[in-house]
Amino acid sequence: RDRWKKRASDKPLEIPIVVGGGEIFEGRSTGKSQDSSQLKEKVCAAVYTLADGEDVDRAVAAAAADPDGWGGKTHEERHQILSRVAREIRLARGDLIGAAAADTGKVFTETDAEVSEAIDFSEYYPFSVYKFKELKGVEGRGKGVGLILSPWNFPIAIPCGGICASLAAGNTVIFKPASAAVLTAWTLCQCFWRGGVSKNVLQFLPCSGSRVGPKLTAHPDVDYIILTGGTETGLEILKKSPDTSLAAETGGKNATIVTAMSDRDQAVKNVIYSAFGNSGQKCSATSLLILEKELYDDPHFKKQLVDSARSFSTGSAWDFRNRMGPLINPPDGALKRAATQLETGESWALEPRMVDDNPYILTPGIKWDVKPGSFTHQTELFGPVLGVMRAGDLDEAIEMANSTGYGLTSGLESLDEREQEYWKEKIKAGNLYINRGTTGAIVLRQPFGGMGKSALGAGIKVGGPNYVVQFIDFKETDYPAVGAIQIEHPLLSLAQEWTQKLSWGKMKGHEVDLRKTIRAIKSYLYNMEQEFSREKDYFHLRGQDNIVRYLPKGKIVVRLHEDDSLFEILARIAAVRISGCELTVSLPPGLETDAVLFLEGTEGRKIRGSAPVARQTDRELMEMIPSVQLIRYAAPKNVPSEVYREAARTGFYISRARVLMEGRLELLQYFQEQSLCNSYHRYGNLGERVLTR
Repeated sequence: RDRWKKRASDKPLEIPIVVGGGEIFEGRSTGKSQDSSQLKEKVCAAVYTLADGEDVDRAVAAAAADPDGWGGKTHEERHQILSRVAREIRLARGDLIGAAAADTGKVFTETDAEVSEAIDFSEYYPFSVYKFKELKGVEGRGKGVGLILSPWNFPIAIPCGGICASLAAGNTVIFKPASAAVLTAWTLCQCFWRGGVSKNVLQFLPCSGSRVGPKLTAHPDVDYIILTGGTETGLEILKKSPDTSLAAETGGKNATIVTAMSDRDQAVKNVIYSAFGNSGQKCSATSLLILEKELYDDPHFKKQLVDSARSFSTGSAWDFRNRMGPLINPPDGALKRAATQLETGESWALEPRMVDDNPYILTPGIKWDVKPGSFTHQTELFGPVLGVMRAGDLDEAIEMANSTGYGLTSGLESLDEREQEYWKEKIKAGNLYINRGTTGAIVLRQPFGGMGKSALGAGIKVGGPNYVVQFIDFKETDYPAVGAIQIEHPLLSLAQEWTQKLSWGKMKGHEVDLRKTIRAIKSYLYNMEQEFSREKDYFHLRGQDNIVRYLPKGKIVVRLHEDDSLFEILARIAAVRISGCELTVSLPPGLETDAVLFLEGTEGRKIRGSAPVARQTDRELMEMIPSVQLIRYAAPKNVPSEVYREAARTGFYISRARVLMEGRLELLQYFQEQSLCNSYHRYGNLGERVLTR
């Protein structure tokens, strides 16, 4: 604190851009990092350089050229460097905490945990790559140039995760931090450069999001983008570049449901921190509290909730008694409306107020009797305003939570295991929490990411075992290894039948494609059994389950193209069926290749089962988008531009990765990951579970 709490008389730190290995400060526009905890004192913590359009071109050219050969290093060499980066982040913990307080107003206790998460990312992602390097018959290399667009609310962990995943996969990185968190981002980058990542491999490019940002996100030589930010920001990127490869964590309108069967003291504690930690500026924050009628009508519960929120100390990030610091900006737009206006039927259980005449510092607010479908119910606020709703029963509460269209996090406070089981099967969210807060996901323990409006792209979870796959291009050099398959499936019998027919010479003309399909079916079934049908707990903590599971995505359209091989057609169909999704095969009118003729013949009907085959124009295919969960093409070049544009309009994901025989990779296209955290202990008492531990 003494090192980072500046005075108005102190000279601000001057932060350059880093392009092509060099630092540039002179001759560019600049921005200022103001200390919002010391607004009256007018303390400027840093002055930072803003890149222009020419800087963007130079940065992308340098990243694509990779003059320091990052992509050519072995994975072991990259791992050693990232391990040194993790050490540098450990050593810089104090400076990172101080920079975040000066830059974003984040209190020390919030940032301390965030630094730990950044270290976890640095250590874990290189390890996660080994799992895929060990796959027999598969080679992978980085996609090329990755662009990291990071937010201000987690200015250390989130960009660190994107950078580490990209570097571990063998890519070069251009890092554009949020304008409100440049100082923190600069402090983080020092850790990478000191650890051995060169300034050609990781370039630092603050710039105007409205003027220069679009040139960066639409640049043809940027191979993929990692975004954490608003849903509208992601949609705007897709609107300008519909075919861009975007992996985006977006917004959330997260609900915690509290039933009559809850521990009420615990529920209040968990909800208050989930709603008001980091000033409610977490995408995972509880924004809706849905109370079963017995609790809603209980004046004692309401008083306890309000008293707890009122005592949540709010003020300067430099005052260690405060648990809530300044907002990143004074309330505006949706947050200002929520903090100053009541909708029909609402009342203030606790009205927010400004602290010390500082418009950045707002105390917690609680709105009572929020109505279904109202502004407060449906709108992401991203601030310290909690809306409370009344539900007649658990079913109604789940319907209220699901109706927002978001699906990031959701919480349940209930000691009834029947309610817990029912809720976790009905609620639509990527991260589920039972009897604990909805924030604070930990790497691998609770891989993070949502569904619905809370994710754009493939939806593979951050901090999970599959995240790095998105940034690697795989090609197959041999058949995949397959172990013993225990499950029974009609396609396994079909694969055995085709094996016999091929050995008898009865399927001439398609031998290579069918042999690959047979091996693919076996690999898909084996990996379904070993990975995708299992719920996994990587930690086995006493008192808390941390389950990672895969959910079938739902209705999937396999779209055919004249360039598709028979293998690419049959393998996708097999993958959909094995994953448990609902299959539709779609092909353009008039398409009559040898592969299509096989599909429509006797053998083709065997593999597709009862799934319909639709002859559709691209326009008719696009009209299906609202009613399906995924369209699977065999290659990016096969997707028409108008299909990309229509999908980009709503953020619908078009799957177009190379079709692989290796089921550990191919089946990722057909599943949605979900994390479930259940704190089942009662104040350290394991109850019935002690018998199984």
